[in-house]
Amino acid sequence: MRRPAPLPNNPEKEAAPEATRPPRRGAGAADEVPTLQSALQDDASADVSSTDAASPDGTQPTSTRDVWRAARARRKALRSEIRRFTQRSRRRRIVWLGGIGAVVVLIGGSVAAAYSPLFAVQKITVVGAASLDPAAVEAALSDQLGTPLALVDTSEVKASLLAFPLIETYALEARPPHDLTVRIVERTPVGVIRSSAGYTLVDAAGVALSTTAEQPAGQPLIDIDGGVDSKAFQSAGLVVRSLPDDIRATLSGVRATTPDDVTLTLSTGMTVVWGSAEESALKALTLSAAMVKNPDAASIDVTSPDVAVVG
Repeated sequence: MRRPAPLPNNPEKEAAPEATRPPRRGAGAADEVPTLQSALQDDASADVSSTDAASPDGTQPTSTRDVWRAARARRKALRSEIRRFTQRSRRRRIVWLGGIGAVVVLIGGSVAAAYSPLFAVQKITVVGAASLDPAAVEAALSDQLGTPLALVDTSEVKASLLAFPLIETYALEARPPHDLTVRIVERTPVGVIRSSAGYTLVDAAGVALSTTAEQPAGQPLIDIDGGVDSKAFQSAGLVVRSLPDDIRATLSGVRATTPDDVTLTLSTGMTVVWGSAEESALKALTLSAAMVKNPDAASIDVTSPDVAVVG
C-alpha cells in the first residue's frame, strides 16, 4: 500500500509581499517609523484643508461668527414676538400708571395749595348768635386772619371763645378759598339766682352767664336747696327747659328742695306742682290743656301727667 503524496504549500502565503510582513527587529525597523509618522501628519493636514475648502455642492462652511449672528437674530425675533403678544397688557399698564400718577399729582397739588397762602383766612362769619354780638365774636377770632384754612388752630379758637360764657357749643366750617364760618349754640338761661353779688343768670347746667345788680326781665327767680350743684337744681333746670314758650314767658319763680318736688310760680299768681322731671313733655301738654279749661285756677298739679288736679 502506497503512502499518499504530501499536500502542496499555499501559494498566497508564499507570494505575500514583503511590505505586509511584520518588520524585523534591527536596523530596518528603525528606518520605517518616521515613514509612518509622516503619513499620519499628511492625513491630518489633508483633513484640515478639506474643512476649509468648499463643500462639493458649492456652499461655504458655517463659522463661529455666523453662529453668533444667527443666535442674535433669533433673540431679536423672540423679543419682537414677546412685544407683539404683550402689547395689550403693556398698554393697560401704561393707562393704570398714568391714572395713578395723575391722582397723586392732583392730591399733592391740592394739599400743597391748601397749606399755602392761596387759601388763607380773610373773612370770619359767626352764625347762631342771638344774645351775643357776632361782631364781638369775630373780633375775638381776628388773630386767625391770614392763617391757611388747613392750619387754623382749634385750641386757640377755643381759648378765644371761652371769654363768652353764653356759648355752649361751637363748630368750625372752612369755606374755601378765604371764609371761616363759626357756628355757635348759645346756652339757654333757666333763671337767676340771687346772692350778695346781685342776680346771676344761669343755664340748666348751672353755668353762670352774667351777673347784674337787678333781676333781668323775663327770667324767673330760682330758689333751690343745695345750690346749682345739687340734683334738685338739675331737675328744676330740665323742667324749665321743657316748658312751652307761652308758659315759659309767664314763669316768675322756681322752687325745689328735692329732685321730686319742683314747683313753678307764674306771673298770674298760679302755682304749678310739677314733681320730678320725668315725663316733662307729657306734663307740659297736660298743663297747657288744664290752663285753657281753668284760666282762673289758683293751682294745678301735674305730678301725674294723666290727670291734672285743679285747685
